[in-house]
Amino acid sequence: MAKIKIKLVRSAINRTKRQKRTLEALGFKKLQQVVEHDDSPAILGMVRAVGHLLEVQK
Repeated sequence: MAKIKIKLVRSAINRTKRQKRTLEALGFKKLQQVVEHDDSPAILGMVRAVGHLLEVQK
């Protein structure tokens, strides 16, 4: 599978608990952190759910 890089560009402060848990599940701990995942349907669904906080890099 192809890999995608995801960067957290907006803070999780004042977000719902569900969005915070999704960011944790993606592996984010700090702002501006970049994580790499396979582009599976589960990961893409999580990215779509909190896409307003992320930047996807190919």
